[in-house]
Amino acid sequence: MTERAKNCTASGVPLAEAGSTSFPCPGCIVQSKKGEPNPTLTVIGRSPRCRNQGVLYNCPTCGHQGP
Repeated sequence: MTERAKNCTASGVPLAEAGSTSFPCPGCIVQSKKGEPNPTLTVIGRSPRCRNQGVLYNCPTCGHQGP
């Protein structure tokens, strides 16, 4: 199981509210499947506000950008 993020990756707010989520970065997963070195999968955190408004996030490890 992936560790849960503590803050929203886009806004930095703590993920204490209901409706917040965290998940492994899709870009890091793709790199791992291609055989590129990626020893850690970054966990992306999303606050309810950023999720609802479609605020973009950037993975600090691989640079993947998502809504």
